[in-house]
Amino acid sequence: MMGAEFVPLSLPPILIGTFAAIACALPGNFLLLRRQALIGDAISHVVLPGIVAAFLVTGTISTGPMLIGAMVAAVLTVILIELVRRLGNIEPGAAMGVVFTAMFAGGVLLLELSDTSSVHLDVQHALYGNLESLIWLDATGWGSLLDAQALRYLPVELPRIAITLVAVALFMAVLWRPLKISTFDEGFARTLGLPTGLIGLSLVTVAALAAVAAFDAVGSIIVIAMFICPPAAARMMTNRLERQVAWSVLFATLSAVLGYVLAGYGPLWLGGQDAVSAAGMIATVSGVILGIAALYGPCRSRTGAPEGA
Repeated sequence: MMGAEFVPLSLPPILIGTFAAIACALPGNFLLLRRQALIGDAISHVVLPGIVAAFLVTGTISTGPMLIGAMVAAVLTVILIELVRRLGNIEPGAAMGVVFTAMFAGGVLLLELSDTSSVHLDVQHALYGNLESLIWLDATGWGSLLDAQALRYLPVELPRIAITLVAVALFMAVLWRPLKISTFDEGFARTLGLPTGLIGLSLVTVAALAAVAAFDAVGSIIVIAMFICPPAAARMMTNRLERQVAWSVLFATLSAVLGYVLAGYGPLWLGGQDAVSAAGMIATVSGVILGIAALYGPCRSRTGAPEGA
């Protein structure tokens, strides 16, 4: 695995999977503590029809139209949830479930009925992404990392998700204290004059940005898993917020790297002949890590939020 073929064939997808996992896990910590963890699931469902609609309008797949399409779909979803809740007089959770499922199904139908043969956009791509195909053909070895000419031909998904990760990390760093205070004690945050509603909206927006950037490369399965599994496993390891975030980054990285390796080489080690889906294996590994943390984590039996300071 570490031979000359590692850099062009395995390094880019491993980095893309890792960056995507961390970008989703970082805001996932606060969504989890705010009891909004399923928003990550919701975002991944809403993203699909928004991306497909943006492609149908523009004819291309690029970050700008994808983000705009996803945001428009998110606004439409909020409106539909409120309409279903009021007209049907049902609880918000049920209204969310109905609308998110319908939105995702609508996106799948759009994919099936649209001519997407000119781009890599189909139902399987929406679910599993295209992580295995994100290779760096112009790389010849580790020296290519210092070759400006070779670096020009990196898979476009790598700089895109790297920039997204930096943006998410900067958001967390700049708004760390307001996020922490409003998450643990919203009433106290209001007394300090913090715009709690705007902070919550910003958090969801950043989560949506991470989901949109990750969606094209890794698909909805990893996006859903990384918003929930690493933060939930990290919550069982510590009662300190800073350590929880660090644990979640570690678990997200471990899930991406180990999942990709097991997807490609695991079946061969067991006597099989074909690799399995990298996205599915990464999500599976994150679930296994969560299961281990639930069984052996030092804080698995404690309730309540972690300490904020």
